[in-house]
Amino acid sequence: MNAAIFESLGDPAAVLQLREQPVPQPEGGQVRVRMLASPINPSDLMFIRGDYTLKPRLPSGAGFEGVGIVEAAGGGPLPRLMLGKRVAVLNRRGGNWADYVVVPVQQLVPLKKHLSIEQAATFFVNPATAFIMTRLVLQIPEGQWLVQSAAGSELGKMVIRLGRRFGFRTLNIVRREAQIEELKQLGADRVIAFDASRQTPQQLAELIREQTNDSARYAIDSVGGAVGTGISQALSRAGRMLVFGTLSNEPIQLAPRDLMTPGATIEGFWLGNFMDTLNLFAKLRLVSTLSGLIADGTLCSAIGAKFALNDFAAAVHQAQQSGRNGKVLFVMNEAAKALSH
Repeated sequence: MNAAIFESLGDPAAVLQLREQPVPQPEGGQVRVRMLASPINPSDLMFIRGDYTLKPRLPSGAGFEGVGIVEAAGGGPLPRLMLGKRVAVLNRRGGNWADYVVVPVQQLVPLKKHLSIEQAATFFVNPATAFIMTRLVLQIPEGQWLVQSAAGSELGKMVIRLGRRFGFRTLNIVRREAQIEELKQLGADRVIAFDASRQTPQQLAELIREQTNDSARYAIDSVGGAVGTGISQALSRAGRMLVFGTLSNEPIQLAPRDLMTPGATIEGFWLGNFMDTLNLFAKLRLVSTLSGLIADGTLCSAIGAKFALNDFAAAVHQAQQSGRNGKVLFVMNEAAKALSH
């Protein structure tokens, strides 16, 4: 089998290698999955660079998310029940960019047959993050404003569609003017282009106050730096901001009175931690909800270029291009054969 492996931290295109390895064998409580597809998410690239919350144990595989077929089971009744099922693979240590992967059975999510391979591959990270933050954590009421950064991302577009579906309004921050019309067509209520190299956090905060009539009570930020700082300064009375990413790799600068005066709060959000708080029945309800919202288009992912594993350098290069359209996917096994025809 082939697997994308890295032995040192750095630029993914430079440090990734395609290695031929023995097909892994599952032990007790584990399953082996024949992978079909796996997306390239920002968290994957940060993991390879060493900038992610989880640090790799070198040498390491990459790829936290994907879809495949369970073809072998280790000891235990639950692994055997998963045999032959198509599943989302939530690989907490990375390694889904491979023909086969072995994971604990608890890291699988059985998927409904109506989902395409592409939507199944991108089933969890972005859809679950967008839904959980807006509907379960912030519980944004109808008519209230949500401010979000990186709004042109696939997750950002999902948040816009969630706003249209559930009745909250979105103020969306992007880097490029060219993104504004696209997001308005999608249903964004307001869109602001902010250039951190030319504008200050204070200017961004003022724009947010103007666009929301000083009523930005809810916010989510995956950028940090000047963008996260500006959003934090614009929070209205009893405002809440979730920080769930560090795309700028720069810290948010907090002035205590920006939080004290309005009584605002800033909280960290990490999907893995939230999932650990849910019991089995809550997880099953969440999976059912996400499946429905993907099927009706609310949480679907736009898919861009697809690459075989041996094209990993071109794939990660494409995934890092600004302005690209859709999620970049690796495809393996029979999915790769279908792509080649």
